[in-house]
Amino acid sequence: MASLDLTVSSVELTRNICDIPSVSGDERVLADAIHEAISALPHLEVYRDGDTIVARTNLGRAQRVVIAGHIDTVPINENLPTRDFEVDGVPVIWGRGTVDMKAGTAVQLKLAAELAAPRVDITWMWYDHEEVDADLNGLTRLARTRPDLFQGDFAILGEPSNGAVEGGCNGNLRAIVRTHGVRAHSARAWVGDNAIHKAAPVLARLAEYRPREVPVEGLVYREGLNAVRIRGGVAGNVIPDLCEVEVNYRFAPSRSLDEAERHVRDVFDGFDVEVVDGAAGARPGLDAPLAQEFLAAVAAEPRPKYGWTDVARFSALGVPAVNYGPGDPSLAHHDEERVPIAQIEAVERGLRSWLAGS
Repeated sequence: MASLDLTVSSVELTRNICDIPSVSGDERVLADAIHEAISALPHLEVYRDGDTIVARTNLGRAQRVVIAGHIDTVPINENLPTRDFEVDGVPVIWGRGTVDMKAGTAVQLKLAAELAAPRVDITWMWYDHEEVDADLNGLTRLARTRPDLFQGDFAILGEPSNGAVEGGCNGNLRAIVRTHGVRAHSARAWVGDNAIHKAAPVLARLAEYRPREVPVEGLVYREGLNAVRIRGGVAGNVIPDLCEVEVNYRFAPSRSLDEAERHVRDVFDGFDVEVVDGAAGARPGLDAPLAQEFLAAVAAEPRPKYGWTDVARFSALGVPAVNYGPGDPSLAHHDEERVPIAQIEAVERGLRSWLAGS
């Protein structure tokens, strides 16, 4: 059984939790270790739902902040255990999860252990299944069973943001665009109708598509519509009767999920389109008083978050939320995933200073 020592530095804790594999669906060992370590802290009230752990202070403060981070990663590809080295003279920790988002989770665990009397009440959340479909997400489950745990005046997600503050997030939609044909022997192709060939206009529309840049409350969000998977074919001597192109649409938070779906259907007008997954984005929410205090405390210039994150869940509940964590988002899921040690330390200092009121 794995265990965690919360008295070590957040940098060492990053190494420790990254070296406990927790690919989506296999988070139990890490969740057990977090639960055991957090349950030993007398200043926290602890609740567990599956592999999601929630810990709260109840000091009667006037305001409550929710700080959350997921504990799962995408699949490992020969990039564990972690290693330390330098990139252009900058010390980094390399390995799966260092960016997305175990360095942020390590900072949260360290502060949860040490901030027994913060200036605001804090709800800490460490949750499972973030890297897969939304209906499996630990926060989805928790919102059904304990919606009261989401109550707060402001929320922070420890998603990688290069140690900057990223407001809101883009929405995310996945759809399958299908073309249909007629099977036949490939030696007599004229008898059939090739569904893969009929997908060419789908790919052409994607290649010609020009995504928008959309200003929302002072931040400019970049959209994207891309093919991410294509399936088709029956056998090496059969004309295929079906081809499926999976597309992913990242859309600005000014657009609702229904509007995003209509847009995708308009782009692929004339084709069979099935939306298979979708999540609305989140507006920046940086005008909230606590958000302004937070920005001032960490001396950060806010940026937009291009990827979807769980800030959207809090935004939908009326809780303004931002992303703030160590790591370069462009290295998330990358085989060369690595986080600068200095960013881990800087994010810890920023959060500690703000939460402690020092």
